[in-house]
Amino acid sequence: MKRIEAIIKPFKLEDVKDALTEAGITGMTVSDVKGYGRQQGHSELYRGAEYVVDFLPKIKLDIIVEDKDVDTITELIVKTARTGKIGDGKIFVSSVEKVIRIRTGEENEEAI
Repeated sequence: MKRIEAIIKPFKLEDVKDALTEAGITGMTVSDVKGYGRQQGHSELYRGAEYVVDFLPKIKLDIIVEDKDVDTITELIVKTARTGKIGDGKIFVSSVEKVIRIRTGEENEEAI
């Protein structure tokens, strides 16, 4: 099993969620996060004073999938979340040793 962590722009969340649902993904965790990469933040004016916004709002998706589905799901996220502009995000894939569904006690693939 693999854990896919995708950092995307907030306005792309619904498009990505809909595409993942169509692909058969039945669950994910969504978090509001802040960060920066090459985008580096930007300056804004508030009541006449300029200040720097270092961390930009992003959305983090956590999805657990079977090994065979990793390429399909990551390609789908890239295709759906891409705007072609800086700050589109990143995807991280890591191994998951064990998953347990608390309610039923099911483990691993049955618990996904």
